[in-house]
Amino acid sequence: MRAALPLSLLLALTLGCQSKKSDAIVAASTQPGTGGMSAAMPGAPQGSGLSGKVLERIDAAPYCYLRLKTAQGEVWAAVPETKVEKGAEVTIANPMMMTNFESKTLNRTFAEVYFGTLAGAPGTAPAAMAAAPGSAPAGAPAPAPVLIAKVDKASGADAKTVAEIWAQKAGLKEKTVSIRGKVVKYNPGVMGKNWIHLQDGSGDPAKSTHDITVTSMDTVAKGDVVTAKGVVRIDKDFGAGYTYPIIVEDAKVVKK
Repeated sequence: MRAALPLSLLLALTLGCQSKKSDAIVAASTQPGTGGMSAAMPGAPQGSGLSGKVLERIDAAPYCYLRLKTAQGEVWAAVPETKVEKGAEVTIANPMMMTNFESKTLNRTFAEVYFGTLAGAPGTAPAAMAAAPGSAPAGAPAPAPVLIAKVDKASGADAKTVAEIWAQKAGLKEKTVSIRGKVVKYNPGVMGKNWIHLQDGSGDPAKSTHDITVTSMDTVAKGDVVTAKGVVRIDKDFGAGYTYPIIVEDAKVVKK
């Protein structure tokens, strides 16, 4: 699916990347409405990088967390795993601040952490976006398709196949749909929700209309056949050039 659309942090405060456990992201807010992600470093131009000296580095694969000394003071940043050393001067491209961020692996909540990529390193997607399933800049090549056998359509007046949702997306904007399909990819705990790729055997892989992304608080497993009921959102923009042309959000997902 051509994506459209942004992980983890620290516990043992030791130098060098020591933790090898993967870290699931939960954007937790201690007060309603205060958590979330914003797109720029305070005091820095919109879209500018975040520069500073590396004071500390810790891995929670596949990410690396850097404590930086910047002109604005000390901050934490999260980037894909890197070999950057203590004392190095680095720039974080496309910094996106997550507030009240809870690291499950490190059992710690950070008031602020900046997600991005190390300038000059391979790959340019911000770390938070890289973790979101199917995310890629607009116009980027679609991933190799996962093709499955036909799955029976959901029942009910709002039932749609994957192909129908793509074909009717303009008319379905902000409307509720039910989709029955097979889970071909599952990423739990990214930006406070679970990300599910569904296919039902309909649609055209050459046009990336055979796959739909669903977000939900419900848990599933790759290979499950489920019915998801959620709201269709069009051109959902997560910043840094990451936009989902179509996504079904806040879905209730049941196995059936």
